Order: sequence, then structure tokens, then C-alpha cells
Amino acid sequence: MAKVIAVNAGSSSLKFQLFEMDDETVITSGVVERIGLEDSVFTIKYNGEKDSRTLSIPTHSEAVDMLLNTLLEKNIVSSLDEIKGVGHRVVQGGTYFSESAIIDDDVVAKIDELKSLAPLHNPANLTGYYAFKKAIPNAGAVAVFDTAFHQTLEPRCYVYPIPYKYYTDYGIRKYGAHGTSHKYVSQRVIDLLGNPEHSKIIVAHLGAGGSLTAVKDGKSINTSMGFTPLAGIMMGTRSGDIDASVIDYLIKEVGLDGNEVINMLNKESGLLGVSGVSSDFRDVCAAADEGNERAKLAIDIFFRRVIAYIGRYFIALGGCDAIAFTAGIGENSAFARKEIINLISEALGIVIDDDANENGKGERLITKPESKIKVFVVPTNEELMIARDTKRLLNL
Repeated sequence: MAKVIAVNAGSSSLKFQLFEMDDETVITSGVVERIGLEDSVFTIKYNGEKDSRTLSIPTHSEAVDMLLNTLLEKNIVSSLDEIKGVGHRVVQGGTYFSESAIIDDDVVAKIDELKSLAPLHNPANLTGYYAFKKAIPNAGAVAVFDTAFHQTLEPRCYVYPIPYKYYTDYGIRKYGAHGTSHKYVSQRVIDLLGNPEHSKIIVAHLGAGGSLTAVKDGKSINTSMGFTPLAGIMMGTRSGDIDASVIDYLIKEVGLDGNEVINMLNKESGLLGVSGVSSDFRDVCAAADEGNERAKLAIDIFFRRVIAYIGRYFIALGGCDAIAFTAGIGENSAFARKEIINLISEALGIVIDDDANENGKGERLITKPESKIKVFVVPTNEELMIARDTKRLLNL
């Protein structure tokens, strides 16, 4: 029985899920948060119970040691040798990786080389890899790249209309993100459609970070995030698409420097920047319900940024069989789904099933039979995709 652990290492966090791959069941899951601080939080879920502790966890290596020791202490595994594979989420794979890869020295070097394209993520992803390699050296390791699914984009979709040398010499192009989620969700929708030979699907991954992808016959043909995850729709703290001259104006006229502007666009904009309330969609909705006009405006802008990409991808696909909502907002906000669908229903002939949208649970269809486009809610499962690729590549 092969056990595989899927790992998502952030700059100060470590999320994990341990799978029994024979039947793809989740044995245990959890997260270590605030790594490097005195009040780090370690949370693990097992057998329907949740155990959470606050203590000092200075490094990722110590977080991994705590996790593995806990697996032994709770008898979740009798030996660490039971864990045959470790699958690592890696945000940026550049043009090197169109699929997941077994980690070796060459893969490590390329992930490190690409760190300038994902400075908050790739170094942290490697930190997680080193920590697990030290703790369980006999387990195979696989890198699963956020960008890999989007390597099927054609040059007309990923090359920016700036001097071509910046693409050839510096690799400046659209890479996209959330690829593991978009791949999982689009594959599930194809299954739900009855596995047709041809399919046209729009996946709306809406959360604190958000992106939309046009998927034709199972392949990504365009996606809203770009060179970095800053591009595309409005997000929790990210601006999404913006006139580049705004950056120049903020530097020359307002007096910000380049780093301050990019930090503002990444961490102080989006729902937070417009509403002034929060980056959390739920908090912004609550404020809007209480009459906060800026919160209402933030929600309106968010919805319209989303439908702009749905319209764009409907045209690019030459029609659409299904739209799928996923991630935090997409899966959990019936209000967001309804309002977004209402904005496109007349143009696209979508007829929502209010009861399925508001009262249904989990993976489901939320449109009526007469709807010209089916709309699904599909909870994403990036960890399962990571575990599957790890099992496949390691032949477990």
C-alpha cells in the first residue's frame, strides 16, 4: 500500500495531505503556519479530529520534523518508510516543464533559476523539498508545477506585444498559474459531461487569488494570469490588469518607488484596496450588506472583471459547453455565482437553478436543463493531483 504526501510549502507555511494511493483516501491533512515566529501554529486533522498547537517553529526543517514525528506519535504511520513519495507544489516551472517531473539536481537547478519569476514561492518550494529529503531520504520526490498546464498556450496567446527581444532574451511572456487546479477541475467537468471527444470549458478559479482559463479538448488555450499572478481579474489584494502608465504616474507624480508600487499592486489593491474593509470576500459582502458603498463598488468591479474574461474566452473557444466555479469564492459563495451568472445569462442563454446553487452541496450542476451552457460547482483538489502525479512518475 503506497502512501504519498502532497506538500505545499509557502514562505512561512507548510500545507500537507497524506494519501493512501490504492483508493486515494486522505489519511491525514493539516498545515503549519507562521513558521519563523514565536507563535507558529501546527494543525493536523486525523480520524475526524483536529489537533492544533501554538509553539515556536523556527524553520521549515523543524516544521517537517514536527509533522513526521506527529505521524509516528499518533500511529498514523508505523514507520516513515511507509511514505514512498513526496509531491511538491512548485509555482513556476517556466518553459522547462510542461508536466510534472521527478526531482533531481537538474530540476532543482531549474526551479532555483526561475526564482526571479516567483520570488515568494519557488525558494519556499525548494525549502520544503530539502526539508523532506533530509527527513525521509528514501522517499521519491516529484515537482508539480502550477504553470505546466498552461504550456499548451500558443505564442499568439503568451507573447506580449512589446519588443520581441524581451521574450527571447529574458523570458518575459504569459506563464499563468493555478494550473493544477484548472487541470483537475476541467477534467472533472469533462467527466460530468460524459467524456465527449470535444469540449469547450471555462474554469473560474475564484479565491483570494483568482484566474480563469479557457480549456479546449482538455488543454489550456488561454488563461488570465500572466508573467506573474498579478495579472488578470481583480483579487483579494491584487489589482489584476491595469494600465501600465499608472505605474509610471505613481512613480513620477506621487513619489513612490518601483518596489512600493509593485507591493501596493500585489498586497494593498483588489477587494482590500477598493473596499478599504478587507481582502476577504465574505467581509466585504458583510460590509456591503450594512450599506458600505465602497464595499459594494469593490464587489461590482470584481464581478465585472470576471465576466469580461468569461466573454473573452467564450469567443476564443467558439462557444462553451460548461463553466465551472471553483476555489474559495467559487465553491462557497452562492451569491457570487448567482450575480456573475445573472450578468451573462441573457448573452449566453444560461438559466440558473437557484435551489441547486444555494442549497446544494459539493460537486454539482447549478443550471436548469434548458440552459444553453451548463454551469458546475467543482471543489478543486490540487493535493490529489499532486499525489496522482507523484504515484505515476515514481511507479508506486
